[in-house]
Amino acid sequence: MDRLRGEFIDIIEWTDDSRDTIVWRYPRYENEIKMGAKLIVRESQVAVFVNMGRIADVFVPGMYELQTGNLPILSTLQGWKYGFHAPFKAEVYFVTTRQFTDMKWGTQNPVTVRDPEFGMVRLRAFGGYAARVTDPARLLTELAGTDPQFRTEEVEDYLRQLIVGRLGTLLAGSGIPMLDLAARQGELGDRLGQALTDELAASHGISIPKFVIENISLPPEVEQAIDARSRMGIIGNVDNYARLQAADAIRDAANNPGGAGEGIGLGLGMAVGQQMAQVFAPQQAAQQPFAPAAPAPASPPAPGGAAAVPPPLPAQQQYQWYIAVDGQQQGPYDHTTFTGHITSGAVRPGMLAWREGMAAWQALEQIPELAQYFRATPPPLPPQA
Repeated sequence: MDRLRGEFIDIIEWTDDSRDTIVWRYPRYENEIKMGAKLIVRESQVAVFVNMGRIADVFVPGMYELQTGNLPILSTLQGWKYGFHAPFKAEVYFVTTRQFTDMKWGTQNPVTVRDPEFGMVRLRAFGGYAARVTDPARLLTELAGTDPQFRTEEVEDYLRQLIVGRLGTLLAGSGIPMLDLAARQGELGDRLGQALTDELAASHGISIPKFVIENISLPPEVEQAIDARSRMGIIGNVDNYARLQAADAIRDAANNPGGAGEGIGLGLGMAVGQQMAQVFAPQQAAQQPFAPAAPAPASPPAPGGAAAVPPPLPAQQQYQWYIAVDGQQQGPYDHTTFTGHITSGAVRPGMLAWREGMAAWQALEQIPELAQYFRATPPPLPPQA
């Protein structure tokens, strides 16, 4: 009798200490479940009975005494009639219904989207999410199968692929400019989580109650271009930008002294010094007052004893120049300062300029009074025989 009693299961329960197990199969082996056995289902668990490969009964949290009355589907499959109480064999799967909050995702390859301001941009993103089982029977049918211990790592790769596949569609269809994505990451995360829940709940019995986008990043070259554009916005005009470039070059040369590079550094310093002189010279000339002219020789007295008064000098036309730098209007500059920028190289051929009297913006080298500063450089002489 003792040996027979050991072949029957009296209590069926599961306490999870792994923190990552979604489905756990009760190790029944060859034992039979005794009719009248105790079934204990704790909070955040669901017990699913499977008989002959078919899902039979599902038990929510609580304590049950297994009888034919509370096993209606299994009783039908077994053909028990008139309340026949006999031991039976069935597989029992415990399914965890709590949230799994340590799930991570990230884009292995960048996602290309079209931005209204920057054109085509490649974005990378990463974050985390929580997953929960909402339909244990469908989860067993579609994902877990007969796995005796189905863990989160077995479904995480699949969920990550779905997330990355939906991320590009979400970003492209959101209509949010790239510079505003950081401020609306919470909204995008909620929308993507809801879209994944709608897809997974019906097909796999899983929901995504929380989805978090931690960061959306750009390629390094795009970040450098944005930094340069921000610097231009802070600097405000091309004069300060040219001086800043010269100062950066001096700093870089000073940070790399010694060794075989001293000669190179010395030559670079001389070149930078010349560049600084060219950059600062036009501004200093514009800021310094004009030197007083030498006194003119006395005019001979006019007939009758009255001194002759020379006629006034003809007025010189002074233009106020404007220039376009990276799509931004800079200026105005007086003619002397503007031509000084051309000489120093801060203003280059191909840039657009305008002054009063011109019908439209034109390239510098196409403006008659500036063409002399952009004369063609002759080609090198042919080698001597």
